Amino acid sequence: MTDTYLAGDIGGTKTILALYTRETGPDQPFDREVFPSRDFSSLEQIIQAYLANRNKNICGACFGVAGPVKDERVQATNLAWVIEAKSLTANINCSKLWLLNDLIATAKAVPHLASQDIHTLKSGIPSANGAVGIVAPGTGLGESILVWKGDRYIALPSEGGHSNFGPTNPLEIGLLSYLQHEIGHVSYESVCSGMGIPHLYTYLRNVHMLPEPDWLRDALEIAPDPVPIIARGALERKSEICERTMELFISILGNEAGNLALSIFATGGIYLGGGIPPRILPLFERDAFMGAFINKGRFERLLAEIPVYIILKADTALFGAACHIFEQVGEL
Repeated sequence: MTDTYLAGDIGGTKTILALYTRETGPDQPFDREVFPSRDFSSLEQIIQAYLANRNKNICGACFGVAGPVKDERVQATNLAWVIEAKSLTANINCSKLWLLNDLIATAKAVPHLASQDIHTLKSGIPSANGAVGIVAPGTGLGESILVWKGDRYIALPSEGGHSNFGPTNPLEIGLLSYLQHEIGHVSYESVCSGMGIPHLYTYLRNVHMLPEPDWLRDALEIAPDPVPIIARGALERKSEICERTMELFISILGNEAGNLALSIFATGGIYLGGGIPPRILPLFERDAFMGAFINKGRFERLLAEIPVYIILKADTALFGAACHIFEQVGEL
């Protein structure tokens, strides 16, 4: 019987599960399904639903989860789930199971991305085997690191997205003050993610009094998620407040990406992952991101040499979880 492996990407919005074999490899699942995470009370429940009508003997499994993994256990950051490797192993009845932070899973994917899977925002001067940073704005803001160890990169976890937001100009100082009053602790995730973009929008509307057109207000009132509407308004240049919101988002993202680049000396490059950057790619070609990225005083020249890429591949964390399985069984 062909060995079958189960990989998953578990996020606050959706959970993706997929099945692989040695023949298909990590890039080509032979079966895949997406579940709305909040419709279920646990990951075990989703796995049971997925495997119920699939008569497969799972030999190994790996799940990338949005949350810090410690002692084979993770409290999902944006879900009321506690996920434990021991419980999952019994649930699936497999001999090998790995829990990874979702950004570790994304980092695992980076060395295996093809040229068509990335967009080069700045080519820079990459160093062979240099450290690599990954910053991924999606529902939240994830970060991770790749460092070279002998014959391959290894992935290291980070929860840098939850570090304190550091404003760099008067507009951002006002944003920090506004959000401290509204939400208390202001992290980079609070201003640089899918949950953060509405904060930027309301700040510009309520404090800077940018006009909100009737069509935009009406669309936002009925939208389950305001981010696509705001992003589309910016991409189509339909509204000043949408353009300013996304410009502020991209500038803050550039600043934090530059912070990570300096923190780990990322001479191998910075990769932007998550679901948001590929959807607003034209906005990154404007000046806001790179201007903020290199705005590091005496280290501006160093930042200018660091390559920056946007990951275009869909389901990168799922791919990375599958890559981890195939690495562990000696097939990658």
